[in-house]
Amino acid sequence: MEFLILASAHFLALLSPGPDFFLIVRGGLKLPLRYAISICFGIATANTIYVFMAILGLESIREISWVFGLLTYMGSLYLVYIGYLLIRSNKQSFSSEKSSNFLQAHSYKKQFIVGFLSAALNPKNIIFYFSLFTVLVSKETSLDMRILYGIWMAGIVLAWDVLIVALIGRKRFVKYLENHLWRIEKMTGVILLGFGLTFPFVQS
Repeated sequence: MEFLILASAHFLALLSPGPDFFLIVRGGLKLPLRYAISICFGIATANTIYVFMAILGLESIREISWVFGLLTYMGSLYLVYIGYLLIRSNKQSFSSEKSSNFLQAHSYKKQFIVGFLSAALNPKNIIFYFSLFTVLVSKETSLDMRILYGIWMAGIVLAWDVLIVALIGRKRFVKYLENHLWRIEKMTGVILLGFGLTFPFVQS
């Protein structure tokens, strides 16, 4: 049950169009598929690093109960905050983002770097992973199991991003996203807000 809740919260957050999502959409629309996929690998690599930073960082302070408790409530507040922002979201156009020559370069290395830096330089990513693991993962969950959670999450980031890139060439799919993604955002916001408000008290 814990894994299903964690995986669901993580995947719902992937559906929300942050900077990485728009970068993938733009790459899928303006670059050959192979270079757009390189962006996905860069984003997934940065997310993988942050996932395991969260796991290992929490492991090192898990025995300090007051610190772990403080992080749990801070993580809950963050989930409430991003849930609130998603609930207030409006429709956005994917074609409104401006592109530079660097972003359009036909280079595996450059597009990997673009994706990696987009995810690595976004402080919300590391905060989000810390929040998920403090709020939704029990203290009793073993390190091995949490590492498996991390591997799953890193794999889903890559698989989802590549799927978006593969589908983005279909104009009907892009139009569908523009018309309906804001509804998914609001649903995601309600669920994350609910997790943030209830899980610290469930685990205490």
